[in-house]
Order: sequence, then structure tokens, then C-alpha cells
Amino acid sequence: MKRKLFTYIIALLTLALPCSCIEEESFDNSTTGNFDALWSLIDQRYCFFDYAEEQFGLDWDRVYHKYKAKIDEKTSDRQLFNICGEMLGELRDGHVNLASVYGTTYYWEWKLNHPANFSDSLQRNYLGNKFKLNNGIRYTELHDSIAYAYVGSFESSIGNGNLTALLFDVSACKALILDVRNNGGGLITAAETLASHFTDTKIKIGSILHKTGTAHDAFSSPEPMYLSPGDGGIWKRPVIILTNRGVFSAANHFVMMMRELPHVTIVGDKTGGGSGLPFNSTLPNGWSVRFSASPILDADGNQTEFGIEPDVRVDITSEDWNRGVDTIIEEAIKIAKEQTDGKKPVS
Repeated sequence: MKRKLFTYIIALLTLALPCSCIEEESFDNSTTGNFDALWSLIDQRYCFFDYAEEQFGLDWDRVYHKYKAKIDEKTSDRQLFNICGEMLGELRDGHVNLASVYGTTYYWEWKLNHPANFSDSLQRNYLGNKFKLNNGIRYTELHDSIAYAYVGSFESSIGNGNLTALLFDVSACKALILDVRNNGGGLITAAETLASHFTDTKIKIGSILHKTGTAHDAFSSPEPMYLSPGDGGIWKRPVIILTNRGVFSAANHFVMMMRELPHVTIVGDKTGGGSGLPFNSTLPNGWSVRFSASPILDADGNQTEFGIEPDVRVDITSEDWNRGVDTIIEEAIKIAKEQTDGKKPVS
């Protein structure tokens, strides 16, 4: 029996895409049929082929023959799942997953092959035991009138009222260190709500493209994306964003937006990337596949899929780690002092 691939937009990011003009194909619910269905689905709808070819020489046709040779009708479902997972790993994209009763495949090298540059044990030395918690954000005032806030996830929505209250709590401070290290993403709307409280004017923060056909380079014209001021308190004083390779997806999008603001400095390690808008589909055997389908570019039209470089590159040194010091936070404090010494706070 043949079954059509069923595709739908992942609701997590709450962004509506135009109706696809890509005609669905039919594949047999067999070992080779499911393999071909997966390869073809990615071939027609994945959005980073040209960029991946440029960055690391990806040849998707070669990938097909490499992994197709590993299967036949004697291949078990578990073996097929593992082979398909290995094939998807060739894309080097953390947004690409295959899910079945055997688990979910992930590509982790975007994060795990790099220094951690974050430790909650070190962080506790700065947060102390009197920090406040508001809408999942932990924050406190450090010395020299510098505030510190940690946003570890965008998995839940963030309220404008909560952010207004938080900014009021630190209103006596001259600068804010905003730590998003190890934030693996979640809701783009949450990232945009947070970013909106750091601008008092509408600004262009990037653009999005959509697939218009099956060719690897078949995309719509870029559609501009804007960030408008949030409803409530706005912070215009210096902001130091802390990043590491664990910053991914919606958190990467947050950094992309924030670096467009003149009072923001990015400090730490390169982000993990993950700028593609995810898309879900189902294979004939019921396995679920998730992959990047619509690229989001920064305000200058550049890809951020493989990460965003900081303004100031800093790693946590082993010497600082052993003595309980977070080198990245210390560098942020130093920069905040340099930007605020002798200056009156901007209201």
C-alpha cells in the first residue's frame, strides 16, 4: 500500500507560513520506500543545502547512495532507524530529528564539540542566595550597580508585565548583564518579547524566506522581519549579552535581534546557531521527521545557521574555573564598568 507524506507546520514557533506549492509524492511503506521517502522529503524541502555545500561540502546525492547501499528488505526497522539517523546527521543541523518507538535521533556536535563555557556552580557564586525569580528569569544586582539576569530557556511565553517589573527592580543599576548561555531555544515569540524591551523604535532585525519549489535554491524573495518596542518598561542602558555554543534556535534568534541595538555588546563564545524555521512531516511507516524548512537571515542578509560570533570572544579559563570564577561574567562586568563609569544612567 502506498501512503502520501503528511506534512504540517510545527506550532511551537507560532509563525504562519504560506501554503506550499510543492506537490507531495507517494512511497511504499517498505524498508526502501521509507528510506526514499525520507531522503526525498529532505531533498525537496530542506532549506540549507547551498549553505551546507559552501560550509562543509555537503553532497546530498552522494549521501543517498552511501546510505541506500546499507539497506535491503532484510534490514530490520531498528536498523533502518539507525541508518536514517546517521544519514540525517550528514546535514549537521540540530533542528533535524527522526522520532520513532526506538527513540529520537539528534545531531549534537554543534554543541558538544566545543568548550562548555558555562557552569551553574560558578553562576551560583554571582547569583548568591537572594536572587529574584520572575517568569523563569533569575536576576540580582552585582557590585558597582550592575545587574545580572539569567534566561535559561524560551520554552514558555514571557509576559510584558513581568519584564516591566523586572526592569523596575534593577532600575537603579547602570548596566545589565543578560546571560543566555545554554539556552537551547523554544518559542520565537518569547525571544522577541524579551528583545522588544530593549528598543524604543521599530527596527529591522532580519528576513525570512520560504520554499517555492523542489530545487535546492527555490525560495521566495526575503520577507523583512521587524522588532517593535515592547508594551511596558524599556531598557536603554548598556546591555552585555553572554553567549556560548549552547545558545540555539530561538535563543540564537534573540542574539541576532539584540546585536542590532547600539547599546548591546555580545560577549563569550560563538552561538550554536539553528536559524531555520522547523517543519514536521510523517513517513509512510508513521515515523516523525523534523527539519529546517525556512531560513531566517540577519539584518544584513547573512546566514546565522551555524552560529553568531560575539563582539568580544572570551572562554572560561581552567585557572578561573578552579578558583570559582566565571571568566565570561568577569569580562562582562569589566565592559559594563568601562561603558558606564562617569556616565549618568539613561532613563
